[in-house]
Amino acid sequence: MEWQPDEQGLQQVLQLLKDSQSPDTATQRAVQEKLEQLNQFPDFNNYLIFVLTSLKSEDEPTRSLSGLILKNNVKAHYQNFPPNVADFIKRECLNNIGDPSPLIRATIGILITTIASKGELQMWPELLPQLCNLLNSEDYNTCEGSFGALQKICEDSSELLDSDALNRPLNIMIPKFLQFFKHCSPKIRSHAIACVNQFIIGRAQALMDNIDTFIESLFALAGDEDCEVRKNVCRALVMLLEVRIDRLIPHMHSIIQYMLQRTQDPDENVALEACEFWLTLAEQPICKEALSGHLVQLIPILVNGMKYSEIDIILLKGDVEEDETVPDSEQDIKPRFHKSRTVTLQHEGGEGEEGEDIDDDEDDDDDTLSDWNLRKCSAAALDVLANVFREELLPHLLPLLKGLLFHPDWVIKESGILVLGAIAEGCMQGMVPYLPELIPHLILCLCDKKALVRSIACWTLSRYAHWVVSQPPDAHLKPLMTELLTRILDGNKRVQEAACRCCT
Repeated sequence: MEWQPDEQGLQQVLQLLKDSQSPDTATQRAVQEKLEQLNQFPDFNNYLIFVLTSLKSEDEPTRSLSGLILKNNVKAHYQNFPPNVADFIKRECLNNIGDPSPLIRATIGILITTIASKGELQMWPELLPQLCNLLNSEDYNTCEGSFGALQKICEDSSELLDSDALNRPLNIMIPKFLQFFKHCSPKIRSHAIACVNQFIIGRAQALMDNIDTFIESLFALAGDEDCEVRKNVCRALVMLLEVRIDRLIPHMHSIIQYMLQRTQDPDENVALEACEFWLTLAEQPICKEALSGHLVQLIPILVNGMKYSEIDIILLKGDVEEDETVPDSEQDIKPRFHKSRTVTLQHEGGEGEEGEDIDDDEDDDDDTLSDWNLRKCSAAALDVLANVFREELLPHLLPLLKGLLFHPDWVIKESGILVLGAIAEGCMQGMVPYLPELIPHLILCLCDKKALVRSIACWTLSRYAHWVVSQPPDAHLKPLMTELLTRILDGNKRVQEAACRCCT
């Protein structure tokens, strides 16, 4: 007989869930103590799954919270769950993966993935076949919920899925996913691409066996109206460039044209994924041959991407010019340690926020912009391309630079100074004739009324420091050091830090 809750016990659990949403600290402490007590009773977890999947009279946040508490219990105590409790939870998850609520479907998907991560993919043999079968459901909610769970499993267990331990389920799953690239729902299409994408870098054999179908299916989605679909298409092409460039070379001209469009996508997440393409292509032997005819289009796009967005300026407090009297927060004075970024971000000499090397991962003055974004990616792409093309880049760049560096809008001028710094390593030889005019202009920018202009000028000057010190001291070094020492006492902390870095 199927487990049924005791009414009194159910009301206790519901009250606990309501209390746990209280902002009061004392109430939260009492909830934690009660949770620890209830976890001594094995069927407490039955109540939690019952609220999540069956108690549709309750509001969605309460039901979802019940599922998240159960997820935490699974992570901490699953090995102690009695078999009948574990089986009941797994059965309820699969029976309710098509809940009408997107929030509840997502919570059930997270719960399924958490159980699977506890070694249960091997111990739950019906999970993958059932989820794959549910993809065929004519009910959208069931199909979407199943795909959501499968995507999480693919993200968490990609290596296991491509192993003999599970009898290589990808041989069935990959062709199945590819069928859904043509689904009428953009959400389903996005799930399908995201699932397959998990197996590109690992070169899963089932995907390699279907690689041509996969690439053709991606091309068919190139003009998709949904931004999540476009983002996943771009992500797939970037990874394929790294692992199966042989299959992309025959289509490279069309792919480059597509990525030029997507790097200007109105959705910044799509534009960022597309911009990664130029970083990855720069590492390939065919880069120069493939891109030479496209630089006239690409360079202005990358330069445009290097401007601060409106939200960047708000997050960086770009309108706050003086903050030296504001006490330092713990974030301001915490130690900084070197750590690598992901593979796609490891580009030597790439420029990060306020002049960080890309693989240096130091924090900004304001941690809100420490994440990888379009500005950083565009600057890094220009940096690595400058190292590939050297002086060949300058005919496409110099006409733009003059307009940027002397522009009355400080945001555009700031981006021009960043451009000048980004090309310093790769184009130094070609830039030498222009430096006697540019260095004095950059020194003047150290006095700009906008703090973000002053700070980026410090960084760019540091990139040309070895040329400055090779000249007679009175020409540039003395005026530069005089102004840098003034900037160390600047009214803005960001500028103070940038000036100190420039001097080291």
